[in-house]
Amino acid sequence: MSLRTAKEYREGLRDGRSVFYRGRRVPDVVNDPELSGAVDHSALCYRIVDTHPELSVAQGPTGAYSAFYQVPRTSEDLRARGELIETVSSLGAGTIVLKEVGSDALFALLRALDGVDSEKARAYHQYVCDNDLALAVAQTDVKGDRSLPPHQQADPDLYLHVVDEDAESITVRGAKCHTSFSANADELIVLPTRAMGPEDRDYAVSFAIPVDTPGLHLYVSPYSAGERNDFEFPLSSKHKLLESLTVFDDVRVPKDRVFLNRRPELAGPLAIAFVDYHRFTAINYKLPLLDILVGAASLIAEYNGISRAGHVRDKIAQLIAYAETVRGLAELAAVRSRPGQHGIQQPDPLAVNTAKYTFAHGFHDAVAKLMDLSGGLLITGPGGEDWADPGIRAVLEKYYAGAVPAEQRLRMLNFIGDLTARDYGGYQAVLATHAEGSLEAEKMQIARSYDPARAREYVTRLAGLDHG
Repeated sequence: MSLRTAKEYREGLRDGRSVFYRGRRVPDVVNDPELSGAVDHSALCYRIVDTHPELSVAQGPTGAYSAFYQVPRTSEDLRARGELIETVSSLGAGTIVLKEVGSDALFALLRALDGVDSEKARAYHQYVCDNDLALAVAQTDVKGDRSLPPHQQADPDLYLHVVDEDAESITVRGAKCHTSFSANADELIVLPTRAMGPEDRDYAVSFAIPVDTPGLHLYVSPYSAGERNDFEFPLSSKHKLLESLTVFDDVRVPKDRVFLNRRPELAGPLAIAFVDYHRFTAINYKLPLLDILVGAASLIAEYNGISRAGHVRDKIAQLIAYAETVRGLAELAAVRSRPGQHGIQQPDPLAVNTAKYTFAHGFHDAVAKLMDLSGGLLITGPGGEDWADPGIRAVLEKYYAGAVPAEQRLRMLNFIGDLTARDYGGYQAVLATHAEGSLEAEKMQIARSYDPARAREYVTRLAGLDHG
């Protein structure tokens, strides 16, 4: 086993992978001026070994390995994992970094599979630990007409499916979307997106491949494109994710890397197992973002000279309650966790989904409160070029002073504007609604996870309905 450095992680991405961005083929994601920031952001999951070794390094029989890949066996293991995820997210300004998602998929494979497939998943987990790899996860199919199951789509490639098989391999065709980190990960784990019936057997597939595998093509989203100065864009100039449409053009996968091959009865359980861990990851990596909302609200109220107003104190109190509710539910998900298949600890699905729903349901209102406290300068303030010009800056310093000097106030307003009002803010708003599952998906899991028997029996007894 060995732990890679951030430099070694970057060097591993120079492998000729097929990446397209804004109409061009990207020869090197590490040095590309618009993609390198995302690589730097993801490198935090390697740099954290130097700053927080007590959280990020685990010990195995043959040596040290990344704690992101430590299989949780107890509620304390999950609590420690939550702390690790929160810490690396705080280094990334409240944005997920890299290894969290891949490890979620590994735990799902280890928990949901059986027989030979389970043995292959265990061998792959060991391989990832030994080589300290960074994994992306491709789960969400493009789906086409969502009223139809995979086998009834007009175009069969709208769900990833097996098109050929021999003794050594399977060949797959189709596409996945919303694939975070695909362009700057070492390998890609593919998972089924939903439960499937017998007629969908060709679509019940899971495997892992290197990102430079022939036939794998990544079309990266252009969100937050363009050069950014750190005066106007203090967050998005430093922190970025690469999301892709991930196309499999007759990709050949060796069978020792195939974890699910035409077993539709396991497609649903594997997809749900991933969701259990991925939403636990979500509620922990969102905690620094909630702290940012509270801290920014408190500071801008002070800088604008309105911190003593009753309505301002009320808004900040509501933001605190929102943040601490999600934090408490995140901790509860670990406390209430229980052993699952193969002894792998499962976060409590009721607490996990309630936490995720609470975060998503309250995010837009929280952002609105922060905007209200900030004022219109979120979008009408000066740019970085203006601030850099000595003559213009003197004017700005005179007229944009508040309860604090203009620079302090403007930098905080730009921080909040980047987070809430510009394209990075729009990205965060969509993430809150759809990432790691939609509001409706979370409500479905809440309903499935809650057993109403105890509450019903209690009410029946109080109402006197338990006699006769």
